[in-house]
Amino acid sequence: MFPSFSTTGIGSLPLSDAREACRIVFDSVSIPFWPQLPQRSFLEFMIPQFTEGFPFVKINGEHIYVEKGEGGEATSFYEAIEKEAGFPISERYAPGFYVLLDALKQNKKKLPAVKGHITGPLTFTLSLTDAQKRPVYFDEEIRELALYLLKGKAKWQIENLKPFAEKIIIFIDEPILSALGTSTYLGVNAEEALRLLSETVSYIRNSGGVTGIHCCGKADWSMILSSGVDILNFDAYFFWDTLSIYPDAIKEFINKGGFIAWGIVPTISAIKNITLNDLREQLERGLSSLAKIGIPDSKLRNQVILTPACGTGSMDVEGAMKVFSLLKDLRQSYAKD
Repeated sequence: MFPSFSTTGIGSLPLSDAREACRIVFDSVSIPFWPQLPQRSFLEFMIPQFTEGFPFVKINGEHIYVEKGEGGEATSFYEAIEKEAGFPISERYAPGFYVLLDALKQNKKKLPAVKGHITGPLTFTLSLTDAQKRPVYFDEEIRELALYLLKGKAKWQIENLKPFAEKIIIFIDEPILSALGTSTYLGVNAEEALRLLSETVSYIRNSGGVTGIHCCGKADWSMILSSGVDILNFDAYFFWDTLSIYPDAIKEFINKGGFIAWGIVPTISAIKNITLNDLREQLERGLSSLAKIGIPDSKLRNQVILTPACGTGSMDVEGAMKVFSLLKDLRQSYAKD
Protein backbone atom coordinates (compact mmCIF):
# COMPACT_ATOMS: atom_id res chain seq x y z
CA MET A 1 0.00 0.00 0.00
CA PHE A 2 2.87 2.37 0.91
CA PRO A 3 6.67 2.18 0.62
CA SER A 4 8.09 0.77 3.83
CA PHE A 5 9.33 3.36 6.34
CA SER A 6 7.24 6.11 4.79
CA THR A 7 6.80 9.06 7.13
CA THR A 8 3.95 11.37 8.05
CA GLY A 9 2.74 13.51 10.97
CA ILE A 10 -0.11 13.31 13.43
CA GLY A 11 -1.42 16.83 12.99
CA SER A 12 -0.35 19.80 15.05
CA LEU A 13 2.64 22.13 14.85
CA PRO A 14 3.56 24.96 17.27
CA LEU A 15 3.38 27.68 14.61
CA SER A 16 0.84 30.32 13.66
CA ASP A 17 1.88 30.70 10.01
CA ALA A 18 0.20 28.05 7.86
CA ARG A 19 2.60 28.53 4.95
CA GLU A 20 5.65 28.00 7.11
CA ALA A 21 4.01 24.96 8.71
CA CYS A 22 3.30 23.41 5.30
CA ARG A 23 6.85 24.15 4.15
CA ILE A 24 8.11 22.11 7.10
CA VAL A 25 5.66 19.33 6.30
CA PHE A 26 6.78 19.00 2.69
CA ASP A 27 10.43 19.16 3.71
CA SER A 28 10.16 16.58 6.49
CA VAL A 29 7.81 13.75 5.52
CA SER A 30 7.09 11.55 2.53
CA ILE A 31 3.32 11.57 3.04
CA PRO A 32 2.25 15.22 3.40
CA PHE A 33 -0.45 16.12 5.92
CA TRP A 34 -2.28 19.33 6.67
CA PRO A 35 -1.09 20.95 9.90
CA GLN A 36 -3.28 22.01 12.80
CA LEU A 37 -2.06 25.25 14.38
CA PRO A 38 -3.51 25.47 17.91
CA GLN A 39 -1.21 28.36 18.78
CA ARG A 40 -2.83 30.39 15.99
CA SER A 41 -6.38 30.04 17.26
CA PHE A 42 -8.55 28.23 19.79
CA LEU A 43 -10.55 27.03 16.78
CA GLU A 44 -7.62 24.80 15.79
CA PHE A 45 -7.65 22.69 18.94
CA MET A 46 -8.81 19.17 18.19
CA ILE A 47 -12.38 19.56 19.49
CA PRO A 48 -13.33 23.06 18.22
CA GLN A 49 -11.73 22.47 14.80
CA PHE A 50 -14.35 19.88 13.84
CA THR A 51 -17.44 21.54 15.35
CA GLU A 52 -17.99 23.96 12.46
CA GLY A 53 -21.48 23.50 11.03
CA PHE A 54 -22.83 21.69 14.09
CA PRO A 55 -25.92 23.74 14.95
CA PHE A 56 -25.88 22.83 18.65
CA VAL A 57 -22.37 24.13 19.39
CA LYS A 58 -21.88 27.45 21.16
CA ILE A 59 -18.47 29.14 21.35
CA ASN A 60 -17.88 31.97 23.79
CA GLY A 61 -14.24 33.02 23.70
CA GLU A 62 -12.43 29.80 24.52
CA HIS A 63 -15.47 28.16 26.10
CA ILE A 64 -17.24 25.66 23.90
CA TYR A 65 -20.37 23.67 24.74
CA VAL A 66 -23.47 22.11 23.21
CA GLU A 67 -26.99 23.39 23.61
CA LYS A 68 -29.88 21.66 21.91
CA GLY A 69 -32.14 23.84 19.83
CA GLU A 70 -34.37 23.99 16.81
CA GLY A 71 -34.50 26.28 13.80
CA GLY A 72 -33.23 26.70 10.29
CA GLU A 73 -29.63 25.86 11.09
CA ALA A 74 -30.61 22.51 12.60
CA THR A 75 -32.87 21.81 9.61
CA SER A 76 -29.98 22.44 7.21
CA PHE A 77 -27.79 20.10 9.19
CA TYR A 78 -30.32 17.28 9.01
CA GLU A 79 -30.73 17.89 5.26
CA ALA A 80 -26.97 17.64 4.77
CA ILE A 81 -26.96 14.32 6.62
CA GLU A 82 -29.77 13.06 4.39
CA LYS A 83 -27.87 14.02 1.25
CA GLU A 84 -24.50 12.73 2.57
CA ALA A 85 -23.13 16.03 1.34
CA GLY A 86 -20.20 16.18 3.74
CA PHE A 87 -19.41 19.01 6.12
CA PRO A 88 -16.79 21.58 5.01
CA ILE A 89 -13.95 22.91 7.14
CA SER A 90 -13.43 26.60 6.41
CA GLU A 91 -10.13 28.42 6.18
CA ARG A 92 -10.94 30.15 9.47
CA TYR A 93 -10.86 26.77 11.22
CA ALA A 94 -8.05 25.12 9.22
CA PRO A 95 -5.84 27.42 7.12
CA GLY A 96 -3.26 24.62 6.94
CA PHE A 97 -5.64 22.52 4.87
CA TYR A 98 -6.00 25.29 2.28
CA VAL A 99 -2.28 26.01 2.08
CA LEU A 100 -1.64 22.29 1.58
CA LEU A 101 -4.32 22.20 -1.11
CA ASP A 102 -2.73 25.16 -2.92
CA ALA A 103 0.65 23.41 -2.84
CA LEU A 104 -0.85 20.19 -4.21
CA LYS A 105 -2.42 22.12 -7.08
CA GLN A 106 1.05 23.22 -8.17
CA ASN A 107 2.21 19.65 -8.73
CA LYS A 108 2.06 18.38 -12.29
CA LYS A 109 1.24 14.83 -11.22
CA LYS A 110 -0.52 13.13 -8.35
CA LEU A 111 1.38 12.32 -5.19
CA PRO A 112 1.33 8.70 -3.99
CA ALA A 113 -0.49 9.66 -0.78
CA VAL A 114 -1.71 12.59 1.30
CA LYS A 115 -3.01 12.49 4.88
CA GLY A 116 -5.95 14.23 6.52
CA HIS A 117 -7.49 13.67 9.93
CA ILE A 118 -10.55 14.03 12.11
CA THR A 119 -11.05 13.89 15.85
CA GLY A 120 -12.51 10.49 16.59
CA PRO A 121 -16.14 10.14 17.69
CA LEU A 122 -15.25 8.89 21.18
CA THR A 123 -12.77 11.64 21.96
CA PHE A 124 -15.08 14.23 20.41
CA THR A 125 -18.23 13.27 22.31
CA LEU A 126 -16.47 12.57 25.60
CA SER A 127 -14.58 15.89 25.50
CA LEU A 128 -17.38 18.15 24.24
CA THR A 129 -19.89 18.90 26.99
CA ASP A 130 -23.24 20.54 27.47
CA ALA A 131 -23.76 23.65 29.60
CA GLN A 132 -23.82 21.45 32.72
CA LYS A 133 -20.37 20.00 31.88
CA ARG A 134 -21.85 16.61 31.00
CA PRO A 135 -20.13 14.92 28.03
CA VAL A 136 -22.43 14.82 25.03
CA TYR A 137 -21.55 11.15 24.59
CA PHE A 138 -24.25 10.43 27.17
CA ASP A 139 -26.91 12.14 25.05
CA GLU A 140 -27.77 9.46 22.51
CA GLU A 141 -29.17 11.89 19.94
CA ILE A 142 -26.22 14.30 20.07
CA ARG A 143 -23.76 11.40 20.04
CA GLU A 144 -25.28 10.10 16.83
CA LEU A 145 -25.40 13.53 15.19
CA ALA A 146 -21.77 14.12 16.14
CA LEU A 147 -20.88 10.85 14.42
CA TYR A 148 -22.56 12.10 11.22
CA LEU A 149 -20.70 15.41 11.56
CA LEU A 150 -17.28 13.76 11.83
CA LYS A 151 -17.94 11.32 9.01
CA GLY A 152 -18.96 14.30 6.87
CA LYS A 153 -15.73 16.13 7.74
CA ALA A 154 -13.75 13.08 6.62
CA LYS A 155 -15.69 12.77 3.36
CA TRP A 156 -15.20 16.45 2.56
CA GLN A 157 -11.43 16.11 2.99
CA ILE A 158 -11.29 13.02 0.79
CA GLU A 159 -13.26 14.69 -1.99
CA ASN A 160 -11.06 17.78 -1.94
CA LEU A 161 -7.75 15.91 -1.76
CA LYS A 162 -8.36 12.96 -4.10
CA PRO A 163 -7.65 14.90 -7.34
CA PHE A 164 -4.07 15.34 -6.13
CA ALA A 165 -3.06 11.97 -4.66
CA GLU A 166 -3.48 8.29 -5.45
CA LYS A 167 -4.40 7.50 -1.84
CA ILE A 168 -6.04 9.72 0.76
CA ILE A 169 -5.37 8.64 4.32
CA ILE A 170 -7.69 9.85 7.06
CA PHE A 171 -6.48 9.34 10.61
CA ILE A 172 -9.15 9.07 13.29
CA ASP A 173 -7.48 10.71 16.30
CA GLU A 174 -8.69 8.90 19.42
CA PRO A 175 -6.47 9.69 22.44
CA ILE A 176 -9.29 8.77 24.83
CA LEU A 177 -9.03 5.14 23.71
CA SER A 178 -6.05 4.87 26.07
CA ALA A 179 -8.29 5.69 29.03
CA LEU A 180 -11.31 3.49 28.29
CA GLY A 181 -11.97 1.14 31.17
CA THR A 182 -10.63 3.54 33.78
CA SER A 183 -12.82 5.09 36.48
CA THR A 184 -13.17 8.28 34.42
CA TYR A 185 -15.03 6.47 31.62
CA LEU A 186 -16.86 3.67 33.41
CA GLY A 187 -20.11 4.69 31.71
CA VAL A 188 -18.71 4.06 28.22
CA ASN A 189 -19.91 0.79 26.78
CA ALA A 190 -17.21 -1.15 24.88
CA GLU A 191 -19.68 -2.33 22.24
CA GLU A 192 -20.84 1.23 21.59
CA ALA A 193 -17.24 2.43 21.39
CA LEU A 194 -16.50 -0.21 18.78
CA ARG A 195 -19.66 0.68 16.83
CA LEU A 196 -18.63 4.34 16.63
CA LEU A 197 -15.15 3.43 15.45
CA SER A 198 -16.31 0.77 12.99
CA GLU A 199 -18.91 3.04 11.39
CA THR A 200 -16.34 5.80 10.97
CA VAL A 201 -13.79 3.41 9.46
CA SER A 202 -16.36 1.93 7.09
CA TYR A 203 -17.61 5.35 6.00
CA ILE A 204 -14.10 6.62 5.25
CA ARG A 205 -13.34 3.52 3.20
CA ASN A 206 -16.63 3.73 1.30
CA SER A 207 -15.82 7.38 0.56
CA GLY A 208 -12.57 6.31 -1.10
CA GLY A 209 -10.14 6.82 1.77
CA VAL A 210 -7.58 4.73 3.62
CA THR A 211 -8.30 4.59 7.34
CA GLY A 212 -5.91 5.07 10.24
CA ILE A 213 -6.50 5.22 13.98
CA HIS A 214 -4.18 7.18 16.23
CA CYS A 215 -4.11 6.32 19.92
CA CYS A 216 -1.48 7.83 22.19
CA GLY A 217 -0.47 5.06 24.58
CA LYS A 218 -1.73 1.73 25.86
CA ALA A 219 -5.11 0.54 24.65
CA ASP A 220 -7.12 -2.57 23.86
CA TRP A 221 -5.51 -3.10 20.47
CA SER A 222 -7.64 -6.14 19.66
CA MET A 223 -10.82 -4.06 20.01
CA ILE A 224 -9.37 -1.22 17.95
CA LEU A 225 -8.15 -3.50 15.17
CA SER A 226 -11.53 -5.24 15.00
CA SER A 227 -12.91 -1.93 13.68
CA GLY A 228 -11.35 -2.81 10.31
CA VAL A 229 -8.78 0.00 10.25
CA ASP A 230 -5.94 -0.07 7.69
CA ILE A 231 -3.25 1.72 9.75
CA LEU A 232 -2.63 1.57 13.50
CA ASN A 233 -0.65 4.51 14.97
CA PHE A 234 0.59 4.59 18.57
CA ASP A 235 3.28 6.15 20.78
CA ALA A 236 5.99 3.61 20.06
CA TYR A 237 8.88 5.30 21.86
CA PHE A 238 7.37 4.65 25.30
CA PHE A 239 4.89 1.85 24.53
CA TRP A 240 6.81 -0.20 21.96
CA ASP A 241 6.08 -3.44 23.84
CA THR A 242 2.29 -3.13 24.17
CA LEU A 243 1.30 -4.58 20.79
CA SER A 244 2.76 -8.02 21.50
CA ILE A 245 0.23 -8.45 24.34
CA TYR A 246 -2.37 -9.05 21.59
CA PRO A 247 -0.56 -11.56 19.34
CA ASP A 248 -3.56 -12.97 17.50
CA ALA A 249 -5.06 -9.58 16.65
CA ILE A 250 -1.71 -8.14 15.54
CA LYS A 251 -0.85 -11.17 13.40
CA GLU A 252 -4.25 -11.09 11.70
CA PHE A 253 -3.89 -7.35 11.09
CA ILE A 254 -0.45 -7.72 9.50
CA ASN A 255 -1.47 -10.74 7.45
CA LYS A 256 -4.38 -8.74 5.99
CA GLY A 257 -1.94 -6.03 4.84
CA GLY A 258 -2.37 -3.59 7.71
CA PHE A 259 0.36 -1.06 8.44
CA ILE A 260 1.70 -0.16 11.87
CA ALA A 261 2.58 3.52 12.12
CA TRP A 262 5.20 3.66 14.84
CA GLY A 263 5.06 7.01 16.68
CA ILE A 264 8.73 6.57 17.40
CA VAL A 265 9.88 10.19 17.81
CA PRO A 266 8.77 11.39 21.27
CA THR A 267 7.30 14.86 21.64
CA ILE A 268 8.83 15.64 25.02
CA SER A 269 11.11 18.42 26.24
CA ALA A 270 14.01 15.97 26.48
CA ILE A 271 13.98 15.58 22.69
CA LYS A 272 17.15 17.67 22.52
CA ASN A 273 19.05 14.79 24.17
CA ILE A 274 17.57 12.02 22.00
CA THR A 275 19.67 10.75 19.11
CA LEU A 276 18.96 8.96 15.87
CA ASN A 277 20.54 5.86 17.38
CA ASP A 278 18.13 6.03 20.34
CA LEU A 279 15.18 6.01 17.94
CA ARG A 280 16.53 3.09 15.93
CA GLU A 281 17.11 1.07 19.09
CA GLN A 282 13.55 1.63 20.31
CA LEU A 283 12.05 0.82 16.93
CA GLU A 284 14.13 -2.34 16.64
CA ARG A 285 12.93 -3.40 20.11
CA GLY A 286 9.35 -2.97 18.94
CA LEU A 287 9.89 -4.88 15.71
CA SER A 288 11.69 -7.67 17.57
CA SER A 289 8.83 -7.98 20.07
CA LEU A 290 6.42 -8.64 17.21
CA ALA A 291 8.80 -11.02 15.44
CA LYS A 292 8.83 -13.08 18.65
CA ILE A 293 5.06 -13.64 18.44
CA GLY A 294 5.46 -15.23 15.03
CA ILE A 295 5.30 -12.43 12.47
CA PRO A 296 8.10 -12.71 9.88
CA ASP A 297 10.56 -9.86 10.25
CA SER A 298 10.57 -9.12 6.53
CA LYS A 299 6.77 -8.82 6.50
CA LEU A 300 6.82 -6.47 9.48
CA ARG A 301 9.38 -4.20 7.85
CA ASN A 302 7.36 -4.01 4.65
CA GLN A 303 4.42 -2.62 6.60
CA VAL A 304 6.02 0.15 8.64
CA ILE A 305 5.15 3.84 8.69
CA LEU A 306 7.09 6.26 10.91
CA THR A 307 5.56 9.24 12.72
CA PRO A 308 6.19 11.41 15.75
CA ALA A 309 4.12 10.81 18.84
CA CYS A 310 1.20 13.23 19.16
CA GLY A 311 1.56 16.58 20.89
CA THR A 312 4.04 18.34 18.63
CA GLY A 313 1.77 21.39 18.66
CA SER A 314 2.34 21.91 22.39
CA MET A 315 6.14 21.89 22.12
CA ASP A 316 8.37 24.90 21.62
CA VAL A 317 9.35 25.52 18.01
CA GLU A 318 12.94 24.37 18.47
CA GLY A 319 11.81 21.06 19.96
CA ALA A 320 9.26 20.48 17.21
CA MET A 321 11.86 21.12 14.53
CA LYS A 322 14.12 18.55 16.21
CA VAL A 323 11.26 16.05 16.13
CA PHE A 324 10.76 16.39 12.38
CA SER A 325 14.49 16.50 11.70
CA LEU A 326 14.97 13.20 13.54
CA LEU A 327 11.97 11.69 11.73
CA LYS A 328 13.48 12.61 8.37
CA ASP A 329 16.90 11.27 9.38
CA LEU A 330 15.38 8.02 10.63
CA ARG A 331 13.65 7.35 7.33
CA GLN A 332 16.85 8.07 5.42
CA SER A 333 18.84 5.76 7.68
CA TYR A 334 16.53 2.85 6.90
CA ALA A 335 16.61 3.68 3.20
CA LYS A 336 20.37 3.06 3.32
CA ASP A 337 20.03 -0.39 4.95
